[in-house]
Amino acid sequence: MKFIYYLLSTVVLLGLSMSTYAQKYKSPADTGKLNLEYVKTQNDIADLTSKLSTAQSDLPGYQTKAVNAGNVAQTTAATSDTSATKARSGNLQDSKDAKKAADNAYSKAKDARTANDNVGKQNEKIRKLTEELKAKRQRLKDLDVMRADINAQIPPKTN
Repeated sequence: MKFIYYLLSTVVLLGLSMSTYAQKYKSPADTGKLNLEYVKTQNDIADLTSKLSTAQSDLPGYQTKAVNAGNVAQTTAATSDTSATKARSGNLQDSKDAKKAADNAYSKAKDARTANDNVGKQNEKIRKLTEELKAKRQRLKDLDVMRADINAQIPPKTN
């Protein structure tokens, strides 16, 4: 039991001390590194914003393709059903036509499923880019805080 209290208190103390030392850049000597990371983060934000914009503008196209593929799949399924009904009371050629129509309907259904999967993938891509952009913006805010702390350490110039 004492070991658990000891372990728990150690974890709590480490957690508190880690938040105190979380700031990576602390002194004016770190300004160059901070500025380098700041510019890199800004470039990453610009790149992610561009990718997100592209992904969002592509989404309606994927959605349109999915809707069209679904409509085509329904139409070919209805045609296949009609051919199958005709083949029940028809000859061998009607059966062959029904088989072709069924294969075509199956192919169109797979195309519709693929189009819907593409819409889902695009939505997931947008979600991931949005999360990554949010994280980069938070990092930029953290760097701003570090920059302000470093600037507070620098004594004002007197003329």
